[in-house]
Amino acid sequence: MPVGDDVTLLDWQRVHNEIIPTAPLSVDDIRERAERNVLEVAYAGDVLIGCSTVRPPSEETAAATVIARVLPEHRRQGYGTAIYERSLARGRELSSKGIETHILATNEDGLRFAKSHGFVEVESYLLPGDTIPFIELRLEPQPD
Repeated sequence: MPVGDDVTLLDWQRVHNEIIPTAPLSVDDIRERAERNVLEVAYAGDVLIGCSTVRPPSEETAAATVIARVLPEHRRQGYGTAIYERSLARGRELSSKGIETHILATNEDGLRFAKSHGFVEVESYLLPGDTIPFIELRLEPQPD
């Protein structure tokens, strides 16, 4: 479900900030991101499961960025795959030059999930003031 009102925005924020505690986002940060990225939240009935971000290519990269997040208590139930596949399809609409993702290094489940779906580590980097790096992974374009 697209982030389109205060309820979905706050749910997206909850998932993001729980999974990435080193880089919490404010409501204003998320509103700004929603103007340039595709932000969605995922539910099983009325239960919040996760969220996703799809970033279009930028000046820094020709690849689209796809990020799928699932709350820990809902992992290994197929939700991550569903969120990822939906986001990946959107990312491929935005770029034929590849897909990348960024995962906090301490998120072992996220790294394992990305690698099991064909992503390869490209680099790690620290955000200013952080002590835990993010891992950038790349999924190369599929041949025609």
